[in-house]
Amino acid sequence: MIGKKALVPNPALKHFEVLIGDWENTGRHPALPGTELHGRTSFEWHEGGAFVIMHSQIEHKDFPDGVAIFGSDNDAKSIYMIYFDERGISRKYDVSLKGKKLKWERIDPKFSQRFTMTFSTDGRKIIGKGEMSQKQGSWEHDLSLTMTRV
Repeated sequence: MIGKKALVPNPALKHFEVLIGDWENTGRHPALPGTELHGRTSFEWHEGGAFVIMHSQIEHKDFPDGVAIFGSDNDAKSIYMIYFDERGISRKYDVSLKGKKLKWERIDPKFSQRFTMTFSTDGRKIIGKGEMSQKQGSWEHDLSLTMTRV
């Protein structure tokens, strides 16, 4: 295998250990008042731990299945997420992980998003809060999720 020596854990992603595994999701979205959403998310080490890969699915026709890769830039001391979904939409997000909060954010003049995940003390539950802003307007509620470790 070419490049197999690089398939080692990335120290910048060590704190992502708390995410690794499968999660069941329940949630809400302001566009669907009164509807409880259900789905699953998984986080796995990828390429020996050089990256983390996320797969997400919500069992509703209005929400696309998605995949994302988390990686780091040592010089910039930054973590990024590259997201892609079944609609063909691809976006780059800046990521921060501080204490028990993981946040990804994308600022764009046309459409901005941010999602904050807060971990329970025992690591078995995550409360996720999404927000969006269109055309540099005010931040509005977006998808909210409660994720429970399977």
